[in-house]
Amino acid sequence: MIKPNKLKPGDKVATISLSWGGAGELPLRYEAGKNQLQETFDLEVVETRHALKRNDWIYRNPKARADDLMEALADPSIKAIISNIGGEESIRTLPYVDLEVIRNHPKLFLGFSDSTVTHFCFYKAGVTSFYSTSMLVGFAENGGMHDYQIQDIKDSLFSSAPVGVIPENKAGWTSERLEWDNPQNQSILRKLEPATGWRYLQGRGKVTGDLLGGCLEVLEFLKDTPMWVKPEDWTGKIMFIETSEEMMHPELFRRIIRNYAASRILHNINGLIVGRPYHNKHKDEYDNILLQVIRDEEGLTDLPIVAGMDFGHTCPVFTIPYGARAEIDSDAKQFSLLESGVV
Repeated sequence: MIKPNKLKPGDKVATISLSWGGAGELPLRYEAGKNQLQETFDLEVVETRHALKRNDWIYRNPKARADDLMEALADPSIKAIISNIGGEESIRTLPYVDLEVIRNHPKLFLGFSDSTVTHFCFYKAGVTSFYSTSMLVGFAENGGMHDYQIQDIKDSLFSSAPVGVIPENKAGWTSERLEWDNPQNQSILRKLEPATGWRYLQGRGKVTGDLLGGCLEVLEFLKDTPMWVKPEDWTGKIMFIETSEEMMHPELFRRIIRNYAASRILHNINGLIVGRPYHNKHKDEYDNILLQVIRDEEGLTDLPIVAGMDFGHTCPVFTIPYGARAEIDSDAKQFSLLESGVV
């Protein structure tokens, strides 16, 4: 994998709307995120050409969204590209994405949820990208960014040293919904739920593997597109998955996990890490389904599974670099990044 250059204070970063046009619909929320990103990390934040268009325009113009990405990559003054928000529209940009542009201009790309589509474009191009937060979520966090999120961004994107052991977030997490279109809510801290620790469902000893995965619903969008990867390409990987704010019904979760079993992907990977569900909804059902399918139905009793981790659709999150080497230590109950995603 080609690794992009790390960030440094004073760098110019560009925001982009590849899916839902939320930044154009919610300018006060966007400005809060922009200001907090600039002030916290001493970065210059600019917008790609169409980043602040209203959502109806963004919807009608998937090529323009992809063009924004290509232009930002080709612009030597821009050092990173940050997704404004997810949605369900990134899949329509695929016909207009040029993998050669990504490969020839490797830069930091940051986002989660529907950004999984763009991450797989980077992965296909052989460039490391970063499953993390987005402008309208973590960077625009009500009342200021979480300390856990700030430290994670510094460790992941501003340093080329391996992050090492990822700390569990002990301060508490949130997915409380405070409407973004109410300016008064921006200064209200969201309620934190107590941290109960990551759940090591099965596994012994240490396993290592390169990281690959994303939002479970969006991975379903990608299947059988040119950006999807064959079952054998998952060999030796540590797979990461998380579910969206739609709070997928457990029966659908079971069907998708069984699909990964039937395709032999679960047989090929070295480990599985799972993000905390939105509102922690269905967490016990999801855990039981993972064990039912992986342990009981497929007999993969040694495959490490770690659930309830601090990534995905709750806040704050740690950053996952695609293609970087990671380690699950089931005995010590630790998850580590053995290499950095940047140089």
